[in-house]
Amino acid sequence: MKWQKLGLVFTPTDHKLPGNCFGFAQSPQTLVLDDRVRVYFSTREQDNTGKFLSHIAYVDFNLQMNTILAVSDQPVIALGGLGCFDEHGIFPINVVKLEDKVLAYTTGWNRKVSVSADASIGLAISTDHGKSFEKVGKGPVLSASLKEPFLVADAFVIYEANRYHMWYIYGTKWQKFAEDAPPDRVYKIAYASSNDGMHWQRDGKQIIADRVNEDECQALPTVIKIGDLYHMYFCYRHAYGFRTNSDLAYRIGYAYSADLKSWTRNDSLAGIDVSGEGWDSKMQCYPHVFRVQDKVYMLYNGNEFGRHGFGLAVLEQSAPLTS
Repeated sequence: MKWQKLGLVFTPTDHKLPGNCFGFAQSPQTLVLDDRVRVYFSTREQDNTGKFLSHIAYVDFNLQMNTILAVSDQPVIALGGLGCFDEHGIFPINVVKLEDKVLAYTTGWNRKVSVSADASIGLAISTDHGKSFEKVGKGPVLSASLKEPFLVADAFVIYEANRYHMWYIYGTKWQKFAEDAPPDRVYKIAYASSNDGMHWQRDGKQIIADRVNEDECQALPTVIKIGDLYHMYFCYRHAYGFRTNSDLAYRIGYAYSADLKSWTRNDSLAGIDVSGEGWDSKMQCYPHVFRVQDKVYMLYNGNEFGRHGFGLAVLEQSAPLTS
């Protein structure tokens, strides 16, 4: 796999964002329509205490991904009410187009006392081509379980062979890696499947091998089929020190599979890495791979977790991979 970087294609400070939102365009994910590509992203506002809330907005590109057509003037989905799993934010959102509906799998998060936050996966539905979404209920469709005790998030879903397939992350622990630091989280990628997109079967097993160490954090899987294989991109980092040391910050990882469940990791085949300088020189995170017409693209965030917007790369070539 080899990717040609096309540069930063959306900078949030260059556009009027919904409501009181400002800065940040995190975790870009697409809905490919007949005449445009709708890219959802998470942006932020501050509440009356000065803390951040995460909202979902979108920007529309033409099918060539080189012209911005519009930016949403309202968040596409409301945050949850008092005490709900998505009270303090939604980040990210993954969409699946099915006939006249668009399903949105949301990561809702809420603040905690002993640790910073917890998260669960919710479901919402759009009947207006993804301009707005209504939740199926106040609660999540996937949340903490016996084997996945917290931080269930980052769903990526495809519908294939009359079944829904989801890759997501779950937290394995919170830990203080330094006495004077708050607890940091560790999370891994897992798989679930469903007949109806709402009730999921899962076994709570890590499916992507660690590369850094057992405390490696793996986030935001995205899967695409090319030829006879499924290709997964995701991001990974060290559990501690990643905010101040760019060598420990997010990088993009890669794995491949023939059956959606068993994955072989080989980051050397990813075909993309940080730049020598510029907006993605210290970090690459939150990849999203998608197909438009005859091209395969990757959207991703760079330094500071998407504060400066998101960039685009196009797949130059691919060769069949065997295990």
